[in-house]
Amino acid sequence: MENKPTLISKGRYELKYRGDQCLNCGHPLDVSDKYCPNCSQANSTKKLVLKDFVDEFFSSLVNYDSKLLKTLYALLVKPGTITKDYIEGKRISYTNPFRFLLSLAFIYLLMFGYNNNFSNLDRTVKGFDGKINQSGPISFDLESGSINTDSTVIREETEKVLKKLDSLGEGNSNLTDQLQVLDSLGVFSSKKEIDEDSLILANPRAFYDSINLKESASNRFINKIDFFATLIKDDSIVNLSEANTRYQIPESRGNKMAFNAANSLLRVVAQPGNFVNATISKMPFVIFLFLPIFTVFIWLVYIRKKYTYTDHLIFSFHNQSLLFILLILSLIIDAIFDGASSGIFLTIFGFYLYKAMRKFYGQGRFKTIVKYLFLNTIFALLAFFTVVLLFTGSAFTY
Repeated sequence: MENKPTLISKGRYELKYRGDQCLNCGHPLDVSDKYCPNCSQANSTKKLVLKDFVDEFFSSLVNYDSKLLKTLYALLVKPGTITKDYIEGKRISYTNPFRFLLSLAFIYLLMFGYNNNFSNLDRTVKGFDGKINQSGPISFDLESGSINTDSTVIREETEKVLKKLDSLGEGNSNLTDQLQVLDSLGVFSSKKEIDEDSLILANPRAFYDSINLKESASNRFINKIDFFATLIKDDSIVNLSEANTRYQIPESRGNKMAFNAANSLLRVVAQPGNFVNATISKMPFVIFLFLPIFTVFIWLVYIRKKYTYTDHLIFSFHNQSLLFILLILSLIIDAIFDGASSGIFLTIFGFYLYKAMRKFYGQGRFKTIVKYLFLNTIFALLAFFTVVLLFTGSAFTY
């Protein structure tokens, strides 16, 4: 059996360690086979030692760096070429576009989170001590007209108001009417939310029952969020079970959702900086949901082309990777020179994207410009709605 002249024989892969059968799958092997053609396991019978792990680690690192440099070069210098090569089968020289984009997204967002000043927003929240509980709402003393913020005093003063309502023949079963009478009496502040907070604290169960009389489910849910927020904020309720024990509030699925949403929104208000940072950290995962949707529009615009949806998706991933590379360079330059260079790099990306579209899809200037403007408009709209949904969803689950 002759040895091929290109054999690499060192370490675990020396010829004396080569076998004639794969130890993993049993596939017949030639002495020239460094790896099994069936399962890709290394063709070696040598016992593993620590040096083998070190050698393979640096070998893999050099191999990845080689791919990385070629990928970076192709992305930066040859717009659209890397995608053309990749879909035509020339893939071994480049890094996987999906994994490459994910890596760049994490690096960028890590650097962005380190360089931003969002944590300073937390310092603007006065009186926050790391807990959800904060000072209670303002109420007016019935006799003296003085202002106090203690929840116990609020209960006492509100009960006095309810008794006055009873004496007026209004009763205390209809809380909506009570609110109107309270406003007319001028007992509380003219702000409705202060009145509602006081009534919630005076009789939480009665107020909860009044919420269930709302006509629409959405209104009930929103009012329950407001109701639970008041209990968390001003009555030190820490979970729904405690609300059930103290006020017999049912532990239904809807109530759990409303309670958790109220808790999350209060955290957002108390810790806006941490909330923004936590939301931004989710962006890499959002990108992988956003780009496939945007790629549908690229596929529709170029539907007459021979490319498949996956080809268009790879094109999107490559271009998004280039955008992250430019933004990373922008962050580095801004950190060194204390400037704001993102606008310059976004302009560069705009020209790059146009060149990439022309090179990859091979159409004339006019068609490319029209499709370029249309797709960028769609991209901006989708990005806006995605960010809105992301921050809204994060606010209710923070």
